[in-house]
Amino acid sequence: MEILIGFIIALAITMTGSGAGTITAPVLMIFFGISPEIAVGTTLLFALMVKIPVGISYTVKRQIDKDLLLLMVMGAVPGVFIGSYLLKSLTHNEELKSIVLGIVGSIVLISATLNFIFMFKKAKEAKQKTKLRKLIPLFTFFIGLEVGFSSAGAGVLGTLLLMYTTTLLPKQIIGTDILFGLILSAVGGGLYLAMGSVDFTLLAKLLAGAAIGIPLGLLGALKIPAKPLKIGLLVWIFFIGTQLIYHSFTS
Repeated sequence: MEILIGFIIALAITMTGSGAGTITAPVLMIFFGISPEIAVGTTLLFALMVKIPVGISYTVKRQIDKDLLLLMVMGAVPGVFIGSYLLKSLTHNEELKSIVLGIVGSIVLISATLNFIFMFKKAKEAKQKTKLRKLIPLFTFFIGLEVGFSSAGAGVLGTLLLMYTTTLLPKQIIGTDILFGLILSAVGGGLYLAMGSVDFTLLAKLLAGAAIGIPLGLLGALKIPAKPLKIGLLVWIFFIGTQLIYHSFTS
């Protein structure tokens, strides 16, 4: 079952460009009963491995803005540290685990909602973007905090941030955000690894499925329109978020 989950998630990520952290950790918590910190730690390393081929492609094509990426990372990395240790400390207390599930579920719902808005909303004027650019490290601190705590948000929130604070071309926004997500996954995954919060057996099974899902997803992305698939994916993410919140009240 874990191999199938890895295949489906990798397929969805490759074809739509989103969902690694938003889908994987909640699925592990709900359907496999994995504790939040193990689910997030394993998900961050899984997301890192799945995104590496795409990140290499955008880097080779030089569709990365290195200066903006540095600004984003400066704010996000401290946030990842705080979010990771916050989740680890909360899940040590059994009574707080239900609260953690509710928080993660809320984050998933918010991320899905922002993703819907992103698909149908146009960016702001260039002058407004220039003023907001200086605040990028502040914004990314909270993105890093969210990623460290739940593994969700780097993709959609990073894309939204670049869209509203820069004048980058769409391909540059995607490329820069993918590298941003890669770095956060590497930092967060490394932290959870150091804290002993990674299930290597589960990770290996997820990656075995992803090894098939990634090439099929790349092939499908060339033939199938991404928007209908992304809408379907977001509907599923809404369902996952509501299930996490439900479990937080019943556990």
